[in-house]
Amino acid sequence: MAEKTKKGDFVEIEFLGRNLQTNEVFDTNITEEAKKIDLKLTGKPLLIKIGSDMVVRGFDESLEGKELGVKNTVKLSPEKAFGKRVPSLVRMIPMKFFIAQKIMPQPGMILTLDNNMVKVISVSGGRVMVDFNSPLAGKDVEYEFTIKRQVNDTKERVKAIQLFFFGHEFDFDVDEKTKKIIFHDLKLTPVLNVFKDKFKELLDMDVEILAKPEKKEEKPVESKNEEKK
Repeated sequence: MAEKTKKGDFVEIEFLGRNLQTNEVFDTNITEEAKKIDLKLTGKPLLIKIGSDMVVRGFDESLEGKELGVKNTVKLSPEKAFGKRVPSLVRMIPMKFFIAQKIMPQPGMILTLDNNMVKVISVSGGRVMVDFNSPLAGKDVEYEFTIKRQVNDTKERVKAIQLFFFGHEFDFDVDEKTKKIIFHDLKLTPVLNVFKDKFKELLDMDVEILAKPEKKEEKPVESKNEEKK
């Protein structure tokens, strides 16, 4: 009997998300499908820990109890996807705010405000109506996905968590005996301190930050055959 995934497993997944209202693909990490919606991919596989809210709740729950290499489909209501639309998240913002940012808002534009993706609904005189709801709020969605493999290598797991939080991989080593992730750049201290608890929660490992080791200058090797003057 084939082994099935469980909560807490690290897995690599291939997926496609579709808005069931329009049947349009809104997200994917499949190269051929990404090209169709002009989506640029990082080229790195998507590795997540099941049950850790690294994807929307309903999608996360559907990853449990699945066989590797088998294509699955799950339909999600707004409550288990991107949430219901909240009318209070549609707000009026003075035009001068956008002018100060050197932005000329137009209806339909998607902008980033307060670390949120917002959509411009209308522009009237000195006011701009924007929607802070997710574009997929209130929508039923569908995910097609295949769990490609389980990820058991510790370094690969650490890289996956870094990409998820930072979108970047910093130089590090792993000490399996002391269960520590050792980063080699003191400049990262403020950022990594914020995420220490998350690394502990997701990987059951502590974070240590050390200075970069100094590179020793190699002395040129003298040739034994060099003629003495």
